[in-house]
Amino acid sequence: MRTVNIEIFSDATNAAVIRHPDRQFPGVLVQGDSLSSLCGDADELCELLGRGSEHFEEANLLRNKLQSYLTHYKSVLLEHGISLPFSDR
Repeated sequence: MRTVNIEIFSDATNAAVIRHPDRQFPGVLVQGDSLSSLCGDADELCELLGRGSEHFEEANLLRNKLQSYLTHYKSVLLEHGISLPFSDR
């Protein structure tokens, strides 16, 4: 872990807009519990669409991208001894 100064353009709950010092453009900070919820929503969407749907592949790609962010998030928290802010089903 390291400590650096960041620019905060908005600190709105669940929609903070910040710029990392090594990046040109700001990004949106998504809290871990919100990310977990988005992953659950993507899972439900894929289930509703079903594998035979013409849009399943696009929904599944979105689900996989979100899941990779969540997997990284959980790994980093575990590495630093921080408990997850959600139930890891």
